[in-house]
Amino acid sequence: MTTTFITGANKSLGYETARRLIEAGHTVLVGARDTARGQAAADTLGARFVQIDVTDDASVAAAAADIGGREGGIDVLINNAGVLGSHSPADQLTAADASEVFEVNVVGIVRVTHAFLPLLRKSANPVIVNVSSGMGSFAATHDPGRVESRAVVPLYTSSKAAVTMLTTQYAKSWPDVKVNAADPGYTATDFNGHSGPQTVSEGTDAIVELATIGADGPTGVFRDRHGVVAW
Repeated sequence: MTTTFITGANKSLGYETARRLIEAGHTVLVGARDTARGQAAADTLGARFVQIDVTDDASVAAAAADIGGREGGIDVLINNAGVLGSHSPADQLTAADASEVFEVNVVGIVRVTHAFLPLLRKSANPVIVNVSSGMGSFAATHDPGRVESRAVVPLYTSSKAAVTMLTTQYAKSWPDVKVNAADPGYTATDFNGHSGPQTVSEGTDAIVELATIGADGPTGVFRDRHGVVAW
């Protein structure tokens, strides 16, 4: 069984992913920015809490050092932490708004992945799962039959498009590490006021599947619970 570190694991998709992996017998380290909420989530799950702010170099380095000292390494990194950002109309969005979203959703993944790659490479089957979104898919957002086509959220959607491309580039760069992106789909979480039609369990299907692939599993793919997503 694997040792998995999940960022943003104190609620919603991150929490449910942790719960499911623990239930299946995996060791999970719960990462969260807020210490009280993260510790409470870890206590409920029966996991170890590791404080991490994906926007802060020192915090990420400390988390990696903590895990390196305690667990020695990890098998799976799930980059789940993300923010929706400003709800302002497109013509009112500012550079500061963009920086806030991209700093967490994209730069945060780069920061965490860079710090944790040495720990991953201690595994016989290192795996990275980046939680992306169909909202960042050109195909989905131009398909009138899909809910993604009816949403206009410029910064969040563009950040998730960047996450998916970053995933493919990492996969090409590191043949020894499997790097994939998951689209949870429109799931009832805090992100959307619990308006999504999918349950949080359904929303984590692709994440859990990609987190538990074997040595012959794929790399560089973008998939949801139904299969590969066009993007």
